[in-house]
Order: sequence, then C-alpha cells, then structure tokens
Amino acid sequence: MNVTATTVSLSVADVPAASRFFTTHLGFRELVVAEGIVCLGRDDAAADIVLLPQGGEPPSPEGQAEVIVSFTVSGIAAEQERLRREGATITEPLRLEPWGEWVLRLTDPSGVVIQLVEWQPPAGA
Repeated sequence: MNVTATTVSLSVADVPAASRFFTTHLGFRELVVAEGIVCLGRDDAAADIVLLPQGGEPPSPEGQAEVIVSFTVSGIAAEQERLRREGATITEPLRLEPWGEWVLRLTDPSGVVIQLVEWQPPAGA
C-alpha cells in the first residue's frame, strides 16, 4: 500500500463556522466549497480536512468515539500566544506530558478537539 494523501472528514453542525475556525486559527485555506461541504488544505504536510454537514439525527453519545485532530508543530508556546490573541477557545492550556511531549488543545465551534503537539527530546538525547 502506498499512501499518497491523507484526508480527515468531519461531520459538523455548522460547516461555515468550522471552516472559519480552521482558516483563521490553523492556517488552512478553502480548496473546494460546494453543496454544503468544504475541503480545506495547507501547503505543508498536514492532512486535508473535509467538513460535512451533520445528518438529521444527532449522534448517540453512548459508545461514540471522541475525535481528536492532532498537528505536530514547532514553537508551540508561540502558537498558544497567537491563538489567545486571535480569541481561539483554548480548552487545555499548554502542558508537558511525562513522556516529553508538549500538548495544547483547543475546540472548534462544532466540538472537534484540535490538539497541537511538540516533542521535547529527553535530557541527554
């Protein structure tokens, strides 16, 4: 198998609001806007994101998996400050995990958790 691209499809309550979130705060741009869907992309290695409207029935929270979209970045402390200045909702401020990963979480208007991470190599590595 040869993977040539990665796309994450998210079913959201408000496609335009989700698109504004990704374009305003995370540097995506709209590649395709048609029939209620939006395809977002970047010029770097990030996966494309397709935003789709939720169906008529709300999903059952019982047994539903949490969706987390994670992006590895550099300069995560500066990213946190930028996001604060832009008014993004930071749901979990920057913290260092015991295994050496800096983590910051924010949430888009549809409730999708966006996680930014930066690896800090162990001392002496």
